[in-house]
Amino acid sequence: MQRFLIQCANCVLLAIIFLGIPAVTGAQFGGWQISAVPQAQRLMFWGLTLAAAGNAVAALGLIKSRKERKLSWEWTAVFIGLLFIQYACLRGYFHFNWLKQTLLWLQNHLP
Repeated sequence: MQRFLIQCANCVLLAIIFLGIPAVTGAQFGGWQISAVPQAQRLMFWGLTLAAAGNAVAALGLIKSRKERKLSWEWTAVFIGLLFIQYACLRGYFHFNWLKQTLLWLQNHLP
């Protein structure tokens, strides 16, 4: 039961971070975005940081069972990995020009 609660809590955190924060901070008027993009990025960064820290604290002290502690460390690794990916995207280390070019090519060559 505790494993199920850990899974559910972390899935809810992922949904809030990647769906809720952009929805709340993304204000549009017609086709124009009028909200501050850096604010959404900062909130996502801190959300991932707090989720990773919360899982680490839970693994270190709150959870007694070995299996649940391992699961909490796995979720910590997932959130840290997402944090590094987001940081790399914001700093320009990852760019998705290859994806854009592929989709444009598909759009032009498929009926």
